[in-house]
Amino acid sequence: MALKSVQTKGRTLDYAAGIYDIFEPMLMFGRESEINSRLIDLLDVKASHRILDVGCGTGAITKTVSTYLNPEAGGLIMGIDAAAKMIQGARKKRESERCKFEVAAAEDLPFEDNSFDSLLSTLFFHHIQLDLKEKAFAEAYRVLKPGGKMVISDMHIPTTLFGSLISHASRWILFQPQIGENIRGVLPSVIEQAGFEKPEIVDNYFGYISVFTTSKPE
Repeated sequence: MALKSVQTKGRTLDYAAGIYDIFEPMLMFGRESEINSRLIDLLDVKASHRILDVGCGTGAITKTVSTYLNPEAGGLIMGIDAAAKMIQGARKKRESERCKFEVAAAEDLPFEDNSFDSLLSTLFFHHIQLDLKEKAFAEAYRVLKPGGKMVISDMHIPTTLFGSLISHASRWILFQPQIGENIRGVLPSVIEQAGFEKPEIVDNYFGYISVFTTSKPE
């Protein structure tokens, strides 16, 4: 039976599933592996960890993270995306005993409270509007264990002229006011309002992508 995308008010990328693995590395200017390695380091992955990847697309970084996990010790990474075609591609290319994928919306996660050791999200939150950002981070807080770490890589306040050009052009060319929210700097306050520790910006790429780390209080 074919998977169906879940109903969400957010922007889904079913239409891009077939070319996602080609264009995402191009958008990262050839630095995708370097950036992904940095994000994984920040997650501080242990072999027994259960990890959630929110807005996983076709699961490239999800699969990479899974290589650090041991399913015999309970290690698993679960990638979720509201776009069924993304999940179909992820399952076909990358699913394994330690790497699973489900169709789900970030604002309505189908997981129990305190069920994940850490959470990762890359370039997802600029696709959903403010009310869904708030709900998604509240859900992230709910499913993370106390002390669980969250690493977010996404568009934020531009720090260079190039970053400003790229982010503002993307907002208007793609007709995405959600990008406008990100580049106004809403993410840190929304993350903190959900209950997380004050997020720290630990990296910036291309002048418009920031990496945030935070955790759920013990």
